[in-house]
Amino acid sequence: MAKPIRRISSRRNGRIRVRKSVRKIPKGVIHVQASLRNTIVTVTDVRGQVVSWASAGTCGFRGTKKKTPFAAQTTTYNAIRTLAEQGMQRAEVMIKGPGNGRDAALRAIRRSGIRLSLIRDVTPMPHNGCRPPKRRRKKGHAKRVK
Repeated sequence: MAKPIRRISSRRNGRIRVRKSVRKIPKGVIHVQASLRNTIVTVTDVRGQVVSWASAGTCGFRGTKKKTPFAAQTTTYNAIRTLAEQGMQRAEVMIKGPGNGRDAALRAIRRSGIRLSLIRDVTPMPHNGCRPPKRRRKKGHAKRVK
């Protein structure tokens, strides 16, 4: 059997550049999505490009523990940890959803030392939105025999 011929690539040492240079971000936006089962924290710059993110699942919480306030607090700390070396001092906070993690996430952001210029609740509220489904029929016979 013949051995396969190895391709010689133009790059000799594998990757030339391992990581992009660390951006300096003075101001950003922290999005907190607190659903009934999970909490997701996303940190973006002013343009909307994601800098870092974390969720209760990625922090190691499983099942019913994901929706707890402690999980939301830990998630927020993990998302904000990378911002210290990127120099973020001011931020706006957008909170969405009805979950337990709303207040805990906001408390964690306050304790982190980032100055908050705006806290906004962006939970979508229907203005008498979709039509509800038809009522369920009662169980039993379709025709009553007399």
